[in-house]
Amino acid sequence: MDYQEIIKKAFDAAKNSYSPYSNFKVGACVEMNDGVYFLGTNIENAAYGSTMCAERNAVYGAYCNGYTKSDIKQLAIAADCNIVVSPCGACRQVLSELIPEKCPIILANHQKYIITSMKELLPMAFTEENL
Repeated sequence: MDYQEIIKKAFDAAKNSYSPYSNFKVGACVEMNDGVYFLGTNIENAAYGSTMCAERNAVYGAYCNGYTKSDIKQLAIAADCNIVVSPCGACRQVLSELIPEKCPIILANHQKYIITSMKELLPMAFTEENL
């Protein structure tokens, strides 16, 4: 499978980052099974807890437009950093509920990318089954 298009879209999304505090621009792109893409970028806030990460923005955008977990084909997260970018703990928890367990997650920087899944990123996720 060619991941270059979704990675490029994620890097394009990073250009819209509002990150005056960290200067760490992250972009994300979620591709739906019907070929529609949703972009997300990190949006920071002086009240740090109000900051929203790129991957959550992208996936929330899909849900806000009527898509659900079963509609998601793949997710890419990209940033210009030395190692491939990886979702924070809050994003891992949210994504574990909102995207398919075996959905390809592409983590990228400008030099390389790796393919992973929620099962690999959060092997013992807290889910509705724990409630």
